[in-house]
Amino acid sequence: MIDRFDAKILNLVQANNRLTVDQIGAEIGLSPSACQRRLKRLHEDGVIRADVAIVDPARVERNLIMIIDVRLIQEKSRMMNRFKDAMRAHPLVMQCYYVTGDKDFVLIVCVRDMAEFEVFLNDYCIDNPAIARFSTSVVVDAVKTSLAVHVDSED
Repeated sequence: MIDRFDAKILNLVQANNRLTVDQIGAEIGLSPSACQRRLKRLHEDGVIRADVAIVDPARVERNLIMIIDVRLIQEKSRMMNRFKDAMRAHPLVMQCYYVTGDKDFVLIVCVRDMAEFEVFLNDYCIDNPAIARFSTSVVVDAVKTSLAVHVDSED
């Protein structure tokens, strides 16, 4: 169960995971040791899955973000699992969602340029016999990018 202190901690560390337990405690009204215990439990329970740095794609010469909608020929578990595994393993795939509706997957792919994107398309979409169709959108402006989940407490 997430109480109001856990919710506050989670919202704070999602905005800045470099905050010290002293800073978190001062912000939410708990001692640093209590914050440390709560953070440890949140990690152990899998509520906090990872502590990561968010990299600006343009600063590392990854100037194009593509959104690819993929429809497989059939929704067979072996085919789906193979596609999921390939997307999990590919370094250019930032996010992959298995979705409902007229497509099976939505991919967010970050590439250096159109040439790199073309290689990805050829290897994973065009030459993939499991894919019935796909469509691509080019991101013009990343209006909001976040992995933060707003956390409400049950208190």
